[in-house]
Amino acid sequence: MTTKPPDIFTEPAHVDPDTLANLGPLRRLAGVWQSDGGHDTAPKADGPERKGFVEHVTMQPIDPQTNGPQLLYGLRYHIHITTPGEAVTFHDQIGYWLWEPATGLVMQTLAIPRGQVALASGHAEPDARRIVVEATRGASGYGICSTDFLERAFRTDSYRLQIDFEDDGAWRYTEHTMLMVAGQAAPFEHHDTNRLVRIAEPDINPWLKILRAGAATA
Repeated sequence: MTTKPPDIFTEPAHVDPDTLANLGPLRRLAGVWQSDGGHDTAPKADGPERKGFVEHVTMQPIDPQTNGPQLLYGLRYHIHITTPGEAVTFHDQIGYWLWEPATGLVMQTLAIPRGQVALASGHAEPDARRIVVEATRGASGYGICSTDFLERAFRTDSYRLQIDFEDDGAWRYTEHTMLMVAGQAAPFEHHDTNRLVRIAEPDINPWLKILRAGAATA
């Protein structure tokens, strides 16, 4: 007996254009954020280096996305980090946060301008106060991809990001990446943490903006 394969092509018939209303736990991340209280622990030749940093994060809603029947709502983000008293970039990162309402799947894509990308995933309830996403080197589904140099010198084996939402609207994150540093026998835990406060509200997504402009002129 054969079964009919599931329909992987037909997109949802009715899609709510309002991304902010359908972001589930990601709604708390929407907006522009700032903090000068970040802490980073990174590997150096003479041992771990601990450094403070200043962080600016922008997270704006994108239009709903579909993979056939799969419906995703999300935020496009940009993280820019400097060290106190300096204008030189310490870290730059872009990507998307994505939410699948039907399953509770949360995904983070990330790319940094040193030749590394990752796709991390987790699950959360729509009103969750905590989000955890993870990625593993070598995984075909949610993995990490790096340049040849990084694979040889600072190989990233795993990535874990935990976000906790606070009562006052701020959020705090703890990021752990496990590295194999060339010449060192033991894995190195690269650790970042910060608490961010909102300095500006998010915009609405482009599709909804068009619809509202059309309704206003009708």
